[in-house]
Amino acid sequence: MKILSDIIYKIKVEKEIGDININISNISFDSRTIVQGDVFIAIKGYDLDGHQYIQSAIHKGAVAIICEEIPTDVVANVTYIQVKNTSYALGIIASNYYNHPSDQITLVGVTGTNGKTTTATLLYNLFQNLGYRCALLSTIENRIADQKLNTRHTTPDPITINQLLSQAVEKKCEYAFMEVSSHGIHQERLAGLNFKVGAFTNISHDHLDYHKTFANYLAAKKKFFDDLPKSAIAISNIDDKNGLVMLQNTEAKKVTYSLKSNSMYKGKIIENRLDGMLLNFNQQEFWTSLAGKFNAYNELLAYSIALELGFESTEVLKALSNLNRVKGRFETYVSNDKKYIIVDYAHTPDALQNILEAINQIRTRNEQLITVFGCGGHRDKEKRPIMGKIATRFSDLSIITSDNPRDEEPEQIIKEIEGGIEPQNTNKYLSITDRKQAIKTAIKISKPKDIILIAGKGHEDYQEVKDERLPFDDMLIAKELLTN
Repeated sequence: MKILSDIIYKIKVEKEIGDININISNISFDSRTIVQGDVFIAIKGYDLDGHQYIQSAIHKGAVAIICEEIPTDVVANVTYIQVKNTSYALGIIASNYYNHPSDQITLVGVTGTNGKTTTATLLYNLFQNLGYRCALLSTIENRIADQKLNTRHTTPDPITINQLLSQAVEKKCEYAFMEVSSHGIHQERLAGLNFKVGAFTNISHDHLDYHKTFANYLAAKKKFFDDLPKSAIAISNIDDKNGLVMLQNTEAKKVTYSLKSNSMYKGKIIENRLDGMLLNFNQQEFWTSLAGKFNAYNELLAYSIALELGFESTEVLKALSNLNRVKGRFETYVSNDKKYIIVDYAHTPDALQNILEAINQIRTRNEQLITVFGCGGHRDKEKRPIMGKIATRFSDLSIITSDNPRDEEPEQIIKEIEGGIEPQNTNKYLSITDRKQAIKTAIKISKPKDIILIAGKGHEDYQEVKDERLPFDDMLIAKELLTN
């Protein structure tokens, strides 16, 4: 049982009606979950306004309401707390309610368009291998020590974040590694969290369905670093043209890494193969099973963070060399007849070009590169023709298919992708709406030593069609088709 006055500590209250020294049982921003004794926080969301559900929450037993606008029909024996921004207040409330777990653990946040999942997962595995209990909050999964939990959002809501961090503290985890999305930053889901490290991978065209302009998207990423305290460390990739922008206004310690520029942590690719790379970080060489230049950046970032947190270079590189690839991130499989399957989450123009360039740098050119890809429904439409242009430019053959069409017509999405294909490449693609059939076709027309890239869904084991999530795992389906 908590006291209301304790969970609103450090919130700037604009107006208060009722008793704040009452016992409360739980906190929620979803009126459907409210039971007797709870606090309801009314959030003005992207689609819904929680203020419309205040009376419903009270009817279900809410004893306190946190809101931006106090209703005209105030109910007796219910406490109302008015604040300027309930989304921001929710983060502070959640942190207070769970006894400030981010103060009791070394919290590392990784943001950027591409590489967040891989880097956060690498860090989790790296620190586990170094002998520390860790937590992971990522797109693929949440982990507390060795316990795996399912996830549906890159950056969860503040209550879930603090709940997970609280569990991590209870299980004596010393580090937590968290993906930080632009949506999460913009929606104040990070309020109340104490980050020890904030890291930037890169930024490119994505999520403009939500942010509307690239400037807004960039500003959301930058806000994460602007909000870091002086006690934190801000680490940025300065090979990205906006890498230094992230560090402009932060009060945190500024740290840089790169493969091409002069930086504090400098990396170099010595050898690049489908089965891994020989890398040099700060004048020390090591082998990694990860492949592709983008993964060199991810590993260099993980290395930089580890050294900034006090670890010794040699032990970090030794641990990095023992790490396996992240599921759905340049995940490879070689069939009995020597066909190479690569499954990757690349779902943005930049990510797709990066992985295709990585494959082209490694391959011998005596084999065919076939790319199977699509674009998700009800997501940034501007990237569709760009991805069509990139896929057909950097592949010998592209098969355009469905990704997660949701409630858009997949044929229309495919048509928009086709709109970006350059005239000289119109004979280098097929369109097959059914994703399984598209993968089957790629396998059927491929020859031994050919490379088949299946891009866009990566780790996902489902396909979103209309209002359903249907079982669909690119790698499992490819293996099944190859076996049959």
